[in-house]
Amino acid sequence: MAATKPEIRTFLCRSDNIGVLMRDPATGACAAIDVPEAEPVLRVLGETCWRLTDILVTHRHADHVEGIPEVKRATGARVTAPAKAGDAVPEVDATVREGDRVRVGDLVGEVWETPGHCADHVTYWFRDAGVVFAGDTLFTLGCGRVMESPPETLWHSLSRFLALPDETQVFSGHDYVRANARFALAAEPANENLKARAAEAERAAAEGRFLIPSPLGVERATNPFLRSTEAALARAVDLAPGADPAAVFVALRAWKNRF
Repeated sequence: MAATKPEIRTFLCRSDNIGVLMRDPATGACAAIDVPEAEPVLRVLGETCWRLTDILVTHRHADHVEGIPEVKRATGARVTAPAKAGDAVPEVDATVREGDRVRVGDLVGEVWETPGHCADHVTYWFRDAGVVFAGDTLFTLGCGRVMESPPETLWHSLSRFLALPDETQVFSGHDYVRANARFALAAEPANENLKARAAEAERAAAEGRFLIPSPLGVERATNPFLRSTEAALARAVDLAPGADPAAVFVALRAWKNRF
């Protein structure tokens, strides 16, 4: 029997956060991935008539958790958060670590600890559904800023995504696509796939859309931070082809910080 595919809605929160609701059509269970602010989440729940049962938190930063208390009061949803976030996430009912599993109805997700952006960050990979919720670790055409670890730690976290199937849909926590595209083109100007993706990002912005989720295969072909194994990216940061991908990533991330 084919795996049940979830129903998913994405929408903007705050100025550039991405809100996500995922519903299991077999059971009616529904999860919010983070709650950057309450109003958009409650509005989309009202539009869809979905019943929120779960909130899955990727990390403790305020722009991902501020709306949790209001949404929990309104829905009674169960809040699951990274164990390493401690008491920084409000209203937590359960905590998760590397290797744990979460359930949204019949949908089962694997928990990865993906530090780098912050020490407590986790990613939720729903293997059978073909979706991964990357928070602020992996963005469309980019990656998170390193804040609480050596940059090599974030490279290790990003490397885990490279093992996923190309058709995996990557949901990230912010819409930084156009800015990320400008940097990616500076780093790899001859990449034809990237040129097409950057043009698509501009069209989407003009039409009020955003390129989230993004297929992992597309990210593999266009995202410089996933392409640190490529000779062109090594040359872009004045390293020899075949250089340690971690070193290439560190140099790319430092360049992006200045860009």
